[in-house]
Amino acid sequence: MEAQERTNRGLMYRFFGEIADPPDESGSTAAVRSALWARLRITPNEITRRFKLAARIRPRRSLTGPPLPPELPELAGVVEAGALGDDHIRAVCRAIDVLPARVSPTDVTTAERKLVEQATRVDAGIVAKVGQRIADYLNPDGLFSDDDRARRRGVQLGPQGPDGMSRLTGLLDPQARAYFEAIAAAVRPGRHQPDEARDERSPAQRCHDALKLGLQTAIASGGLGVHRGHPVTVVLTTTLAELDQASHAVIDASTPMPAAARTGGGSRLPMRDLIAMAARAIHYLAVFDEHTERPLYLGRQKRVATADQRLICYARDRGCTRPGCLESGYRCEVHHAPDWALGGSTDADKLFFACSADHAMASRGELRTRVIDGRLGWTDGTGPPEINHAHHPDELLRGDPDPPEQAA
Repeated sequence: MEAQERTNRGLMYRFFGEIADPPDESGSTAAVRSALWARLRITPNEITRRFKLAARIRPRRSLTGPPLPPELPELAGVVEAGALGDDHIRAVCRAIDVLPARVSPTDVTTAERKLVEQATRVDAGIVAKVGQRIADYLNPDGLFSDDDRARRRGVQLGPQGPDGMSRLTGLLDPQARAYFEAIAAAVRPGRHQPDEARDERSPAQRCHDALKLGLQTAIASGGLGVHRGHPVTVVLTTTLAELDQASHAVIDASTPMPAAARTGGGSRLPMRDLIAMAARAIHYLAVFDEHTERPLYLGRQKRVATADQRLICYARDRGCTRPGCLESGYRCEVHHAPDWALGGSTDADKLFFACSADHAMASRGELRTRVIDGRLGWTDGTGPPEINHAHHPDELLRGDPDPPEQAA
């Protein structure tokens, strides 16, 4: 069964390579990714990972002339033969990717061949350790160029847990570390605390507070520019009733604290934190009770949505409105329904969030949208329009969501 799974895996990468780069036609990667996601129920990140790996182990096409060999020919051969699983493939790729640019192509090819030979004999854990020893041998002085460091830099914010905490992992380049060290030094014991109590924070907790202070100061400075029509800031959505209840709960322990507010990034923010943040700085605190006198209905006067209209989308949609898409509001564009090119108007009740890929597919006509009871429905033409309830777990649990105007 393991051998059969690896054989199928090799065929899968071959097919993904041909799908991503058709030999006789040009295709839309966004449309292909959407079709694979809908048909196979594979996450978009996994589809992207398979595309990228297939591009490294499949023959490449040059603009002119004959096809080029794969970037990793030794690995390509054993994957196609069904000799390796994904854990082996990841171990070999990571070992090759960590080698600096100063290592000669000949040595890189030799390292790849030896790692693949090991992968056909031992488990992926041993392959990873062998790869580390090969890297130490080929780069004994640990010399890395700026390009090497730039290639490896990255920080990944993990999903938010049930307690609201999120894991942060990654690698900082020397400049980023220098900035962080300076801020961490400023948050020394006894400094930058809400009161004069004894500082009982651990070094790790002080580093966390230093990072939070740096981000807070950067946003409050106003020097981060504009993102999709808004100054770069924290966007929070809640209701007036919940905010009022939270204000009473802060001073009266008998009043229950309401549910957490939602950020533009899709995460939960406890109401106590919302109040504390609003007290320290001026943020866009999007509390929606009813329309104000600010212009929300522009008709055909202007195509680009205003900042106020985007705030309406944050509160109503929370993220991309296409069913199954979990992109947050921070990463969304504003979509006209009907489309602007078809005479649509820039009015608050005709503007909805859509991520860049889905917005582009709708603009090309690959997906169709229609407003249904104040929400945006999507279809590929093979069935009726559907509404995305993924950003509204209350609707998923109820099964019969109220119209948006009543839910507000």
